[in-house]
Amino acid sequence: MKLSARGRHSMEAMFDLAIHFGEGPILIRDIAMRRRISEQYLAQLFIPLRIAGLVRSVRGANGGFVLAKDPVEIRLSEIVKATEGSTAPSECVDDPRVCWKGEHCVTRDIWAEIKRATDNILDGVTLSVMVERWRSSGIPEVPEEVA
Repeated sequence: MKLSARGRHSMEAMFDLAIHFGEGPILIRDIAMRRRISEQYLAQLFIPLRIAGLVRSVRGANGGFVLAKDPVEIRLSEIVKATEGSTAPSECVDDPRVCWKGEHCVTRDIWAEIKRATDNILDGVTLSVMVERWRSSGIPEVPEEVA
């Protein structure tokens, strides 16, 4: 499975919100600047994340976006599902009717195995785990040339 830019940037935006969890609403403009993502593009990415119940928008002078749940409760699999859909490397894994061989295909079994492995990894990592990994890495939140 290869994540599209949509999936990668959604993950980055959610990671940014997790870093700043508890600080109040975060402006899309600030996330866009820190993550080097187009503000307009980022606004579009928040639509499926909001629909999936992963973020909330806050209106008003101090508005912006916040995580809808604690970072410990948001799994990477939820973000990928909201923005990318299935993690199957081939359509036939989710719907055997798309191929004439259907469920009698050895290759399909391999694709299903890849999907299960990917799902297990994404289910096992939460935003809080990502934040912990980042904090222990010593990597700055924003590269110096952006700050």
